[in-house]
Amino acid sequence: MPTNINTLLLKIICLCLLCTQVQAAEVTIHKSDASGLLTWTSKDDGFSIQLIQLNPDFIRAVYGKRDFPAEERERIAGYCVFGSIIQNTSQQQLSYRVADWRYIDKNGKAYPVKTKAQWLEEWRKAGITFAWTLLPESGDFGIGDWQQGFTTIQIDRNEKFDFIYTWTLDGEKHQGTIKNMSCAPAAL
Repeated sequence: MPTNINTLLLKIICLCLLCTQVQAAEVTIHKSDASGLLTWTSKDDGFSIQLIQLNPDFIRAVYGKRDFPAEERERIAGYCVFGSIIQNTSQQQLSYRVADWRYIDKNGKAYPVKTKAQWLEEWRKAGITFAWTLLPESGDFGIGDWQQGFTTIQIDRNEKFDFIYTWTLDGEKHQGTIKNMSCAPAAL
């Protein structure tokens, strides 16, 4: 009889484990009535990230206002650029590193997100010292801290991709994914 009880208990435990829901990121997509541009917001395990499509003309205007050479304005406008807002929504210490973030193309190939340090090195070689628009490549956040800046992805403007981001809460690494993202259209 104890064997039957143990078997029944094991089956109940397995059933409970199968029924337990895994907490997944809450991803919402908002479409601007004025521009038609999309914003993806993901809230997951104490970390919130918002990615707002920015169209190439806006990027040209931002860097044109800062007297970037035309070729550098065109180069960054050729990227898929997002206004990014990240926030620690936990009650713990949080950190992130853009160098750990990836995007996955339609063929399943992963590519790194270009970091602020990479842009600054290229701009330095072009004689540009401006830096404040880009998302810092890493950050350590206390409770409620947040950061914003541009995130750049080098992909064909018409191609969908998945965005994979990571963060660490009190030493424990987490990963989230936003599926089927897209660049802003070339023109509004």
